[in-house]
Amino acid sequence: VPRALVPVEAGDGAMYTALLPQEEQVDVLERLDFVLRNISELRKEVEELRSTLQHLAAEIVGEVRSHLEETQKVTRRRRFPFPRERSDSTGSSSIYFTASSGAANTDDGESEGGYSTANAESDYDRESERESEEGEDEVSCETVRTVRRDSLDLVNEDETHLMLDSSLEEGLGQLLQQADRLHSGDEQEKREGFQLLLNNKLAYADQKDFLWRLARAHSDMSEITEDADEKRSYASDGKEEMEIALQKWDQSAECHQWYAVLCGQLAEHESIQKRIQTGYVFKEHIDKAIELKPEDPKSYYLLGRWCYQVSHLGWLEKKTAAALFEAPPTATVQDALQNFLRVEELSPGFSKAGRVYIAKCYRDLGNNSAAVLWMNLAAELPVNTKEDAESERELEEMRSVCQE
Repeated sequence: VPRALVPVEAGDGAMYTALLPQEEQVDVLERLDFVLRNISELRKEVEELRSTLQHLAAEIVGEVRSHLEETQKVTRRRRFPFPRERSDSTGSSSIYFTASSGAANTDDGESEGGYSTANAESDYDRESERESEEGEDEVSCETVRTVRRDSLDLVNEDETHLMLDSSLEEGLGQLLQQADRLHSGDEQEKREGFQLLLNNKLAYADQKDFLWRLARAHSDMSEITEDADEKRSYASDGKEEMEIALQKWDQSAECHQWYAVLCGQLAEHESIQKRIQTGYVFKEHIDKAIELKPEDPKSYYLLGRWCYQVSHLGWLEKKTAAALFEAPPTATVQDALQNFLRVEELSPGFSKAGRVYIAKCYRDLGNNSAAVLWMNLAAELPVNTKEDAESERELEEMRSVCQE
């Protein structure tokens, strides 16, 4: 800091002297140095605070988005996956050409969970619920807009977009892992997985991997429920989800695969003509799934099921197919066997039901020793699905016949 000097005499030869004594100058310099250090530290703290506020803004946007998703419950559907008592009726294991034998709906206006069904609702209840949901949507959306405006004051638009994309991508990955885990669980876990995906549909409805899992969850619900109307409704809703997905992602093997499955489940509740028509659609999409992902054992298992059912079409179904189509669907037991063996090649022990089908194919072809071998191999696998449970009963019947 330059010393401040003042003249003590006028003229060219004026003499200058320091304004402050030397001791006071040293004190001033020390004070200025202290102020500069504080300014430097304050500048660092301001930068840290700015960075913290940026992250906080992104977190607030994410939390508000999550809250908005949770408030968008699917109350309009008036259908929740409550546990039901399983009946003794096993029904048909076919998802392609056999008729449905689903249990009749015995609900008298109220479900097991204590909620009134759509038939038992009054017009006043429905209107009140709709107004409440619309008001809640508006408040939630306005909250999101307000938070986003506040956050954009702290960070620029590009940075905000990147942070939100990263947050959503990370959240989607965790969601899909949880959905896969619940899908592999028991019936209650499948119900939880279905509700989990529904609750997040608003945020991830434009994501391919989310949509086909949502369709898979609809298929799970159609399989585990005992009510025929609910089976049809779940399958129909899932099929609609996949129709939308296939418009954007025609090269997704999973989309084709689950579209075929849902078509088959929905056809169980249709006429013979409709089931045969659906058979063509099913085969077309499974073939496409195999073309896109030739190492997926599930697609070969589904194709094997289709071939086995076609090879065992009844007289009426064959006559109907011949009357309606120039080229009725054709397949042999040998075709079915080759697909089931391909499943075992790709994933040994893929399912108990698959090994039971191999035993049935060998039995139909007259190779009893091979049939017994695969029956024993099937008995080694646990029962993981409802289809496995039905196969277990078929296995017991086959053993009884062989012993006789």
